Amino acid sequence: MDKYRIAVIAGDGVGPEVMAEAVKVLEAASAKDGRFSFEFTYFPWGCEYYLKTGEMMPKDALETLKAFDAILLGAVGYPGVPDHISLRELLLTIRHGFDQYINLRPVKLLEGAPCPLKDVPREDIDMIFVRENSEGEYSGSGAWLYKGTPHEVVIQNGVFSRMGCERVIRYAYNLAREKGKTLTSISKANALNYSMVFWDQIFAEVGKEFPDVETHSLLVDAASMFMVKDPKRLQVVVTSNLFGDILTDLGAAISGGMGLAAGANLNPEKKFPSMFEPIHGSAPDIAGKGIANPLASAWTAGQMLAFFGYPEWEDRIVNAIQELLVEKKGLTPDMGGTASTSECGSALAAKL
Repeated sequence: MDKYRIAVIAGDGVGPEVMAEAVKVLEAASAKDGRFSFEFTYFPWGCEYYLKTGEMMPKDALETLKAFDAILLGAVGYPGVPDHISLRELLLTIRHGFDQYINLRPVKLLEGAPCPLKDVPREDIDMIFVRENSEGEYSGSGAWLYKGTPHEVVIQNGVFSRMGCERVIRYAYNLAREKGKTLTSISKANALNYSMVFWDQIFAEVGKEFPDVETHSLLVDAASMFMVKDPKRLQVVVTSNLFGDILTDLGAAISGGMGLAAGANLNPEKKFPSMFEPIHGSAPDIAGKGIANPLASAWTAGQMLAFFGYPEWEDRIVNAIQELLVEKKGLTPDMGGTASTSECGSALAAKL
């Protein structure tokens, strides 16, 4: 039996509530399957930790986390802690420090899930976003000059390396080939005459290695339109850090809402642990009420199982989520139900 050591950073707001249900689902899968088991270790890092200690996590946190096979992250963010602190000093520190250069986000409309688009067949919304996750617009490079004076100047750099672009684009090509889907690159080369021209060039270069993969290229504004007007045009998508961040939230909006939005931060070579997180945020306005939707965290746990080599378990978890949505049982209020977070997680675990 494979035993996996999992670091759980439940974080802030509803994070601890939804993470408890993700763990519940993983333990149900382990009990049912018999090939793998988990050892969970909990770390109290996040905004409340910051308010007590002045840091989001200890300085040696990455050294501590290296010993684990994967990280489950609930959410970070809390009133009184600036967003750039909560994001950069925990989430981005882990992503960058562990070279989690692939952000994988499914955008799939499940049967029974709400969709704001009119007359769009459910099967038309079925995308996988491969977002560059380690550099680009979120690299943190720049300067703030003459601060507090009338001549104040802010410079925010986007960093695009050949290695960084090639590896995420090649990952996306391989994924498209494996799944027999088209691959669409999203950029903005007409306006960003260095970074995105470079991105488009590398997309074409790497494409020569994959003549069997049908490819398309879209500007980000056109891609936003097609996600709403003609979503079937997009299957596997590869894009930069900033565009991927924005478009996947649009993807969540058209595929059932943030309560169903899963996300994985992958180091494909497994040199470092990968991190799995629902992307809905900490939702402090509903924290402690027991009504947060745990389905995204459960789907995220399924992504972790797939990464460990059990892709059938991600499928089983997604199918179980879909059954709950169709039956309209065990759902939290955001999905039109009356169940608590814990009751929803238990209903899902029972489906497995």
